[in-house]
Amino acid sequence: MAVTVAATALAVGLGQTVWGAVAVASAVFAGQLSVGWLNDLVDAPRDAKVGRADKPVASGQVSVGLIRALVVISATAAVGLSLLSGLLAGAAHIVALVSAWAYDLRVKSTVVSVLPYTVSFGLLTVFVTLGLPAPHWPPWWLVATASLLGSAAHFANVLPDLADDRATGVVGLPHRVGAAGSRTAAALLVLGASAALVAGTPTALGFAMLPVAVVVTVVGLVVGKRPGSRAAFHAMLVVAVLDAAVLVAATA
Repeated sequence: MAVTVAATALAVGLGQTVWGAVAVASAVFAGQLSVGWLNDLVDAPRDAKVGRADKPVASGQVSVGLIRALVVISATAAVGLSLLSGLLAGAAHIVALVSAWAYDLRVKSTVVSVLPYTVSFGLLTVFVTLGLPAPHWPPWWLVATASLLGSAAHFANVLPDLADDRATGVVGLPHRVGAAGSRTAAALLVLGASAALVAGTPTALGFAMLPVAVVVTVVGLVVGKRPGSRAAFHAMLVVAVLDAAVLVAATA
């Protein structure tokens, strides 16, 4: 939901029409569903092995067959809805989705596990700007902001699952640098994203947002040290929405 809201807010802030914004929101939402469902489908045996009670597929509350069908439906819908924004814009979002699906299927267990997050989030801005009434490529700082936020989210998202992941053979970049290294990477990346945004939109609101981003990030990382807590990941999402709000205000 946070990714969908941020992408839609970006589209609206850059001058997208109502129906164009609906197309962006629908495509991104369907794509996020496909990525999340595929992830749970692929991870079901691993999640069951480590007793993840919060995973309905692994616990048997939702059938594998149903999730497999939902993955196909949502992925197909995401591709079709992406093309409503135009061929080039749609292609950008489809490549972003392929990158995310690749993460689910294999890349999460490699040293380049952060790469799909970097690529997919960066391409999300390309999808939005190429789909505008006056299509154009996004400026470097906008792509950098999104890519850095996506990369930060990767390190924050896996923090609660480091031990379980290792036990089931998933050893991505965060697992190799450890919990402390991942927290440091997440903090530096999310603050770098906010700095890139301020560099591109040097407004009073943008400068005021920087200390807020610092506080949100620090609180998320501190609270996220509790076993099983996803506070660090949620903090990254909050900063992402704040960044989108700053951009919307700057372009209004």
